[in-house]
Amino acid sequence: MSRGRSLQSRNPPGPPGQRLKALREALGISGRDVQTHSRLIARSQGNQRYCISHSSLVEIENSTRVPSVHKLFTLSALYRINFVDLLLFFGIDLDQINTARLAVKLPKTHLVPSEIYDTERRVSFPARFDPGTRIEETDLLSRMVQTWGEIPIAFVQNLALRKYLYGFIGMDDYTLYPMIRPGAFIQIDDQDTKIDPDPGENEFERPIYFFQLREGYAYGWCELEGKVLSIIPHQMSGRKTRQFNYPDDIDVVGRVVAVAMSLRRKPARSSLSRPDTKRIQ
Repeated sequence: MSRGRSLQSRNPPGPPGQRLKALREALGISGRDVQTHSRLIARSQGNQRYCISHSSLVEIENSTRVPSVHKLFTLSALYRINFVDLLLFFGIDLDQINTARLAVKLPKTHLVPSEIYDTERRVSFPARFDPGTRIEETDLLSRMVQTWGEIPIAFVQNLALRKYLYGFIGMDDYTLYPMIRPGAFIQIDDQDTKIDPDPGENEFERPIYFFQLREGYAYGWCELEGKVLSIIPHQMSGRKTRQFNYPDDIDVVGRVVAVAMSLRRKPARSSLSRPDTKRIQ
């Protein structure tokens, strides 16, 4: 099977139970063998839920019900099939989790996981830029790239690239509004946790940090005086400065280095009048 396999090849047609049966028969494993081998897996995991009895296997292969996560684990191990591909048999595509997350806008600011489940998927990347491109000028990326190539996403993961954390600015979080809007996604350098006292020449150069509180997360400009860390809001946000005992009640997750946000919709101004969090003692 090619490394750049398609979704259809990973999820062939047919009832999931029959596909599982075909995998088992291709490996020369009987139903009784599954029961015996699954007991070994259950013993290795210290949990009998991983065990698949012969009657349970018959039901799995002749019905459309989704087995428990423990039994799916065992089937993945026994049938030598990638767990992600096994879930596709039942119509569950883990790579759609990030799409599903985007459909739900939560009120509070939080970190966002960035898992990649299908490491065999190929992604496009700029293989060669147009030599006539003037980087001094604003342009569409599609016009700047002369040749596009493809690369397995697993290769990208294994490169010695700097990794970042990602956060979502809650729909009720107006700390740096209108510079950063609720609903924005931010990139966080968790290696840069030292508070920079230099405010910069303007608000766009002023360092922005992402914080973990006792209850949730926050972000914003900040000042550190002794053991008091103040989260400074934008002067147009309608928010007040919040103070915390540092490092007892607040932790610096990292510095915000990039922002992605929509400019099309104006957030509801009614949220600006909500009360601010009091100082944590």
